[in-house]
Amino acid sequence: MEFKLLPVIILFLVFIAISIRQIGRIKLEIWLIMLIGSVLVLITGQISIFDAIKSINLDVILFLFGMFIVGEALQKSGYLYHISYMAFNRAKSVDTLVLLILFVTGLLSAFLMNDTLAIIGTSLVLYFAKTHKISPKLLLITLAFSVTIGSVTSPIGNPQNLLIAINGNIKNPFVSFFKYLFIPTIINFFVTYLILKLFYKKEFHKTELDHSKEDIIDKNLANLSKISLIIIIILIFLKIIIVFLKINFELNLVYIALIAALPIILFSKKRFEIVKHIDWKTLIFFASMFIVMQSVWNSNFFQYLINKFNLQIKSISTIFTLSIILSQFISNVPFVALFIPLINNIGGGIKEMIALAVGSTIAGNLLILGAASNIIIIQNAEKQGQTITFFEFAKVGIPVTIANSLVYWMFLKIF
Repeated sequence: MEFKLLPVIILFLVFIAISIRQIGRIKLEIWLIMLIGSVLVLITGQISIFDAIKSINLDVILFLFGMFIVGEALQKSGYLYHISYMAFNRAKSVDTLVLLILFVTGLLSAFLMNDTLAIIGTSLVLYFAKTHKISPKLLLITLAFSVTIGSVTSPIGNPQNLLIAINGNIKNPFVSFFKYLFIPTIINFFVTYLILKLFYKKEFHKTELDHSKEDIIDKNLANLSKISLIIIIILIFLKIIIVFLKINFELNLVYIALIAALPIILFSKKRFEIVKHIDWKTLIFFASMFIVMQSVWNSNFFQYLINKFNLQIKSISTIFTLSIILSQFISNVPFVALFIPLINNIGGGIKEMIALAVGSTIAGNLLILGAASNIIIIQNAEKQGQTITFFEFAKVGIPVTIANSLVYWMFLKIF
């Protein structure tokens, strides 16, 4: 099997640039680095313009667009901070707050999808950081880990799990995911908390947190935001029922996001202001990333390595390792799309498919580029003057990923 090396080199340079983020006095943003990478693969002929356009997943772009509108309205109206009081007012210490962020946003991401919680949660944790004088880096990285770990538990927690649930020959995906993954996920929330406390020991101060209920800034926009949230919840649960009962109807996540955004777009007087201020840079990042990753995929480099080393695809350990490593380079969704037929062809069963779901998802805790939700969190945080660097993320992400993987691996081996 022949392969091209240039797309892989360009991707490697993108990784290096994201890890450094500064050349001389010039500070580069993540979206701009990925955009430059996409331009490079285009002008060097590694992917055609037609294939580049085709590679952009419009479902992802439109889903994010719809959710960005809801998130912006929640923040601008003040309703986000208003309702957060109900969920977090009992957190009287940094320890409790971190645990609540892990469990609340994590478990919600299993049903509302990790990217949704990444969009909504970023402003919320930065609000907590400012209000309670806690390191924003600690809370941002807690949010990133929580939505990744929590999304493992459900077949609709993230796009790759959904692919596996639909194409992985799993008869009862909700039951199967819950059976194998709920208990290790709960354990991993606690494991992650302990690792965070180890790395951010000084940030876990003993000062008692005093929560105050924020007033709503714009009542009309808050009401529309509330309607949008209700629509999301209703449609998500409708989707769960459709999948669970095997009804022959596809309720795409894109439709859910766009329908939820409609009340704000149609009835808010601030519709143009909201659309103007959504995170367009993140949308550019994803469009560019799809182009770069497709060029790498077309290079056959990673397919060549799999064949060259004759890897045992049916081994849970191999699936875990390949999922975690290759998801950093070709993104977890295309990786899962490749591996599903490979596992089906060798007679793999539920455990192999679950291992694929876990490995490709938990890979998001290793490095920044391992999950779309990480990029969403960082891009949204940078809009508000905060960030997590490549190395800051990796420093904590590597031990978290190793620990999480061991817990999931042991449960799959035992059960």
